[in-house]
Amino acid sequence: MEQRIIELDVREDLKNKIEPFQKIMEAIKECKENDIFILHAPFKPVPLFAVLKAKGFTHEEVEIDKKHWKVTFTRKS
Repeated sequence: MEQRIIELDVREDLKNKIEPFQKIMEAIKECKENDIFILHAPFKPVPLFAVLKAKGFTHEEVEIDKKHWKVTFTRKS
């Protein structure tokens, strides 16, 4: 089975005071086992870690710049 990568950048939404939670939940619906969801955010989205862990994801986060975090979520079986 081919691994898919879904990438979403919510930095502009948050800058414009638009809550991206629903957009994130829609994006992860597409993820199957071993698929990767990459999220770009202006801060480390710690509350999201528990939400996605409950949905079967592990994560790794990297601070790319002062207001740019890249979090890679992988859906496990």
